[in-house]
Amino acid sequence: MAELKTQKTTASPQKFVATIKDEKKRADARELLKIFADATKLKPSMWGKSIVGYGSYHYESERSKQKGDWPLTGFSPRVQNLTIYIMPGFKEYGPELKKLGKHSISGGSCIYIKRVADIHVPTLKTIIKKSVKEMKKRYQ
Repeated sequence: MAELKTQKTTASPQKFVATIKDEKKRADARELLKIFADATKLKPSMWGKSIVGYGSYHYESERSKQKGDWPLTGFSPRVQNLTIYIMPGFKEYGPELKKLGKHSISGGSCIYIKRVADIHVPTLKTIIKKSVKEMKKRYQ
């Protein structure tokens, strides 16, 4: 099986966030560090060069023949959007997504937002908490 390209590193998430050039995106990433820490009660780790992840699980795909470790949840301050990773997908989060605020979703696990101010933070925390609980249940 092929291993995932994105691996957990020893780099500091706080230092990574401090290097974000856009002031507003840097401030939003700092806020997301707080939101995820509060929701997960886990310490952040860097995954690759641009993903701040919380916790981990071992992944083995029968379809793509990939395997490796991946964060339970996390975020990445991309150029276009702040990407939030909700690994179990969104099937169970319809009511929460309706209350979340301005966002879009794609793939099976990504929420895209422009600014933290555009969303209802307590709802995001609820989604994060539920998704981490579900991932821990699936990958004990």
